[in-house]
Amino acid sequence: MSKVVVMDHPLIQHKIGVIRRKETGSRDFRAMIGEIASLITYEATKDLKLQDVEIETPICKTTAKELAGKKMAIVPILRAGLGMVDGMLAMIPSAKVGHIGLYRNEETLEPVEYYCKLPADCSERDVFVVDPMLATGGSAVAAIHMLKARGVKNIRLLCIIGAPEGVKRMQEEHPDVDIYIGALDDHLNEHGYIVPGLGDAGDRIFGTK
Repeated sequence: MSKVVVMDHPLIQHKIGVIRRKETGSRDFRAMIGEIASLITYEATKDLKLQDVEIETPICKTTAKELAGKKMAIVPILRAGLGMVDGMLAMIPSAKVGHIGLYRNEETLEPVEYYCKLPADCSERDVFVVDPMLATGGSAVAAIHMLKARGVKNIRLLCIIGAPEGVKRMQEEHPDVDIYIGALDDHLNEHGYIVPGLGDAGDRIFGTK
């Protein structure tokens, strides 16, 4: 069964409190989404392997640590996932970026694919799928199915707000994918929105509502 890590860091909790507020405007919302993504990335990458390398400081030669050659990719689920990319790239600037386009059918609440563009060597990379909201889990489950169909094996899911229903579905359909969540909320309402949540993340990031 996959690991579910819910963040308890005070900075993450404070920033999530800011973006929950309905009066928070798009500029501040975007900035906070990026900052939270950076902090979640810190947690989601803490088990990356290191290797020793010999370097020379201005004083002498010494042994330092560096990442052990592992290649990474960030794959946002469009469009809201784009809001997390810059914050993650600030932490892992060598990562490549792919994109998966899904929209939710408002009647069935199921995802519909309309776009997929990935790095050519994506199957050789550790892939971080990112979406601010894990609600029903439909989009995340579908995106990860798409990645696995293209040979990707090492996948982690990063979200800012999650619902228990989405976590449960992810673990049932992708028990090999670890999940990192900024805050785990109470439930979904009859419209498939997370409660208390923060509304539609895409609309709030891009100011389209």
